[in-house]
Amino acid sequence: MNSCPVDFAGAQLQAMGSGALWWPDQALLCVSDLHLGKSERMARRGGTSLPPYEAQDTLARLSQDIEKTQAKTVVCLGDSFDDRAAALALEEDARQWITRLQAGRRWIWIEGNHDPGPVDLGGTHLAELALDGLMFRHIAETSAKGEISGHYHPKAVLQTRARAISRPVFLLDETRIVMPAYGTYTGGLRCDANPLAALMAAGAEAIMTGPHPTRIPMPR
Repeated sequence: MNSCPVDFAGAQLQAMGSGALWWPDQALLCVSDLHLGKSERMARRGGTSLPPYEAQDTLARLSQDIEKTQAKTVVCLGDSFDDRAAALALEEDARQWITRLQAGRRWIWIEGNHDPGPVDLGGTHLAELALDGLMFRHIAETSAKGEISGHYHPKAVLQTRARAISRPVFLLDETRIVMPAYGTYTGGLRCDANPLAALMAAGAEAIMTGPHPTRIPMPR
């Protein structure tokens, strides 16, 4: 599997190159910030028109990760939809795709700031999920321990001899993991910018996503 091992709060996790987090002992796959329907929301609000294929691309990658891991539980860590109206406007083929992915497994939608209410799709809707010493929530809390969150879309820039490489990253220290955004049309916040720089402890690390997940000191 294209992943980097993470020993976190007593759990053996795998940070996948796709931006998903795999917990083998729980057969649990976690993804954050899908932002499905972003192209529809931007067009609705008079913004830049984007090709309306982000939902299909995001769901295709999620399907591949579910197939690779054979996950029995999927946790979507908030902002799964770009807003409530985008969830309601989701095309029927995307809705049916989600229904197929949910079949035979536990599916948990964690509430985000973009999608605070339930949507007309299957699965369970929770504000946060506590499981075997880990806490899954959308936005990090400063006093948390064993916390896995999303929201900030962290990215890092790695300077090589040939060029600078910018990629979404997992951020981790002894008390928290901040997930990269999984959705196709999601931007990112450099991890040397606040609030990420202030949130993560000294000695925090980043795991860059991509074909070969790479662990580096968190750029400051």
